[in-house]
Amino acid sequence: MTPNASPELAAPKALAEPKDREFALGLYLVLAALFVSSLVTCNLAFRKFFAWTLPGLDYTFEASVGLLPYPLTFLVTDLISEVYGRKRADDVVKAGLAASLLTLAVITLAGAAPATAWSPVTDGEFDHVFGQTALAVGASMAAYLLAQFLDVRIFHFWKQRTGGRMLWLRNNFSTIPSQFVDTMVVLVLLCSVGEIEWSLFGALLMNGFGFKVLVAAVDTPLVYLGAGWFRRRFGLEPGQEIAL
Repeated sequence: MTPNASPELAAPKALAEPKDREFALGLYLVLAALFVSSLVTCNLAFRKFFAWTLPGLDYTFEASVGLLPYPLTFLVTDLISEVYGRKRADDVVKAGLAASLLTLAVITLAGAAPATAWSPVTDGEFDHVFGQTALAVGASMAAYLLAQFLDVRIFHFWKQRTGGRMLWLRNNFSTIPSQFVDTMVVLVLLCSVGEIEWSLFGALLMNGFGFKVLVAAVDTPLVYLGAGWFRRRFGLEPGQEIAL
């Protein structure tokens, strides 16, 4: 290896036992389901904002409730990237886009269907909650696509450069810039279409990005635990991926 060359990654491991392949595929599908459900929940709940006064500090934290499940999507893509590789992570991102589009189509169709006289939710109530979902979901999906594909590519850049070592580095230094891009793009789009006032942009950007950075730091031990379990269960070398 030349002085400045990156360490070589071990080739993806093809699982010989059928039961191991089925188990690995089942785990991949569970992770994909967690990703998609978190993403759809974010899009549906995105328009509600909450305020939390931090104990002992003269500061009120204001953010969308969509922030609460969204960091899980980056945790899942980092774990999939680490264990199953870039292609499988990209596949999950595309599945999330398809699920978001389907959700948008169903909500639009549901809004167009007239409510019965005895419906617990009236047309007005439904439109008040979901009437601007198209704008919110459109902005969220644009930011989501850009941020998730960026996250996957930065993760694998650092994985190649470190030869599969220093998991903490690629976990944080892929998630943090991707989360900033996601937060900034979605706020710019929502402010541009009038969903949020521009005067709130700075505070929401700082709150949203700060929350995501904190979660990225907190979830690093979870990524280590998950990746370590996969390595032991399937006999993987550091940085080695499962070939599905």
